[in-house]
Amino acid sequence: MIANTESSTPRGYELQPRRSKPSVILFLCIWILLIAAGVLGMIWYTGKMKEQLTLEVSKQTAQQIKAMQTDYETQIKQLETNFTSEITKVQGKVDALNELLEFSKDNANNKTDNSNKLFSQLSEVKKQLNELQKSLDVLK
Repeated sequence: MIANTESSTPRGYELQPRRSKPSVILFLCIWILLIAAGVLGMIWYTGKMKEQLTLEVSKQTAQQIKAMQTDYETQIKQLETNFTSEITKVQGKVDALNELLEFSKDNANNKTDNSNKLFSQLSEVKKQLNELQKSLDVLK
């Protein structure tokens, strides 16, 4: 037997140390970087979306507040107009009542029925005027 000093590997092929560990570590690092970039991108995107939604909601709220404010002002003006007209009507009634009270006060002497007598005399005069008018119409 001849002593074989060569190794059991075929000729021309030498054993090379495995490089799988560095390539696996590099692959894992790249994979972790990609995941981290995805997470950071998601955080950035959600922040932008949050800003955009906040801006839109604030615009809509401002528009609604403005619409409510104009509606409120319109209602206040309408109520003010109605209130002013009612006050004017009540003031007219109060003035008429004051005139009537003044008339009653001026005509009230020691005799209590002076104003009633005046009204009855006026109604009698109206009746006589109506009769005269009818007789005039007959004569024509």
